[in-house]
Amino acid sequence: MKKSLKLLFTAVMAFSLLLTAACSESASNEDGPIKIGLLASTTGPLETYGQQTIRGFELGLMYATNGTMEVNGRKIEVIIEDTETKKEVANIKATKLLEEDKVDFLVGATSSGDTLAVLGLAKEYETIMIVEPAVADSITGSEWNKYIFRTGRNSSQDAIAGAVAIAGKGVKIATLAPDYAFGRDGVAAFKEAAEKLGANVVLEEYADPAATDFTANLQKVLDSNPDYLFVIWAGANSPWNQIADMKLQEKGIKISTGAPNIAALATMGNLVGMEGFTVYHHTLPNNEVNDWLVAEHKKKFDGEVPDLFTPGGMSAAIAIVEALKKSEGSTDADKLISIMEGMSFETPKGTMTFRADDHQALQTLYGIKLENVEGYDYPVPVLRKELSAEETAPPIRNK
Repeated sequence: MKKSLKLLFTAVMAFSLLLTAACSESASNEDGPIKIGLLASTTGPLETYGQQTIRGFELGLMYATNGTMEVNGRKIEVIIEDTETKKEVANIKATKLLEEDKVDFLVGATSSGDTLAVLGLAKEYETIMIVEPAVADSITGSEWNKYIFRTGRNSSQDAIAGAVAIAGKGVKIATLAPDYAFGRDGVAAFKEAAEKLGANVVLEEYADPAATDFTANLQKVLDSNPDYLFVIWAGANSPWNQIADMKLQEKGIKISTGAPNIAALATMGNLVGMEGFTVYHHTLPNNEVNDWLVAEHKKKFDGEVPDLFTPGGMSAAIAIVEALKKSEGSTDADKLISIMEGMSFETPKGTMTFRADDHQALQTLYGIKLENVEGYDYPVPVLRKELSAEETAPPIRNK
């Protein structure tokens, strides 16, 4: 009898100690620093985009916390990991952030391929992931889970904006895109949007993402005899110089695309007059958040203006801080999900709203025309029409 009581007492004490430790750890997690793991390509072909996201994210935290870098008395720590634009590396780095660093949020990644490799980990570790700037539709579509939110626009939002710029009844369009999720999802979404407007996509041409010679690809475009070539591209190895060298426009093919980052715009001198769309150029949004971003970016980075993906990084940071303010600093994932579904917040691109159905941020895009503007040494995207969040709302694809 005494032995049984002793064993029972020992078991109760052990359970009590475990419960105390668990409660203590929970309290510590809610009182300690808020850790954010940021996955970005800081080397490799998408390095420029990764650096823009990081700059924007850091400035966004400063803006949203009024310079304190804390929410509800909890300091914010950011741990940056380079994915090298390799899916297997992205998975390893994300696992490290979740297992060793025990981050409360994941943010990233630059590449759609890297991001798709990480989505399942967010679910496994029950950790909210803010996707920025990867655009593949499948991220908030077939591969989505409830822990995924995206401040970056998706391929369908780009596609709707791109189609509105050029598509119409009987218009023949060829597409050129990199052969991976970003390119294929982008073309699929563009084709759907363009055909709804009466256009005919006569060629879908995919190039090696690391290609430097696009001769064979562009010859296929010439052979298909389209009215327009719609280009989807990301990375420093852009096809613009060869498009000019092969004189596609002189041969009657108009070029259209999403106006890229400033370095790529500098290679597009022969495309002045092109009509298309853009995600962002620092001259386009007219709001206080963008004014702050431009001014602070110039101050911090020797007069440089924010580039294509800088406002996206800022938007991701603002979204996290706004959600934490509403949760009073709690990082409980289920609590945050209920707060973030349908949440609106102010960004450099105006108001964004996380759609409750798929957590995709609805946002403004810009119909533009490339023009020579005094004071700029590259063709500038000049606003033709601001495309509202309602106009560019993409189909819900996660059902």
